[in-house]
Amino acid sequence: MKIIEIIGETREERGKKYAKRLRRRGMVPCILYGGKEQTHFSSDSRSFKNLIFTPNFHGVKLTVGDQKFDAVLKEVQYHPVTDEILHIDFMQLFDDKPVAVRIPVKLTGQSPGVGEGGQLIQKTRKLVVKALPAKFPDSIEVKLDDLIIGSSVQVSDLEMEGLEFLDPQNVVIVRVTAPKSMEELEAEIAADLEVTGAVAAAEGESAEGEGAEGEGAEGEGAEGEGAEEEGNKKEGGE
Repeated sequence: MKIIEIIGETREERGKKYAKRLRRRGMVPCILYGGKEQTHFSSDSRSFKNLIFTPNFHGVKLTVGDQKFDAVLKEVQYHPVTDEILHIDFMQLFDDKPVAVRIPVKLTGQSPGVGEGGQLIQKTRKLVVKALPAKFPDSIEVKLDDLIIGSSVQVSDLEMEGLEFLDPQNVVIVRVTAPKSMEELEAEIAADLEVTGAVAAAEGESAEGEGAEGEGAEGEGAEGEGAEEEGNKKEGGE
């Protein structure tokens, strides 16, 4: 397990206003839990780049003031529009305490089914495992060497010393499907063309309807102008 070091500042204040002030300074509010007490801190948003924006699994060596902790990333909250990091949760690690973490899947080898024209489909990219920190792997290796057309690798097929897999045993990680026949491809293309034609027809009808409404509105406008002229004339005659 690769380790990333993060240095944080203790934050005594709480609440949304204080958190907004931190973010304006380029800091991210964080919390560490799992120990005897929760630790609230903040850290420069740039220090999380190699921890968050990567498919790899990392442990964290966390320094907050004069305290040091071993931890793992548990949850990141993002702004729904800007994707700015709003808050990060960490879990403290202990050598004798197993915890659940998400580990990326790494595919290795060559599938003979793909060599025969099959399509390789990876259904699961991360798996939840429970283990002692010393047993955390960088990735979970899934070999493709025996994967023929129509076969798959499920969680039940995996076995790694010191790891307990928490995902359902029937979860498919990767499979090789048969190549599509010309008939299937033609049927898919025909279906796509049919949908495209229906959408175009609907758009055409909508445009015609809007045009008719526009003509009606112009006619109403002309009648209105005529009535106004008639009224003006009457007023002038009087």
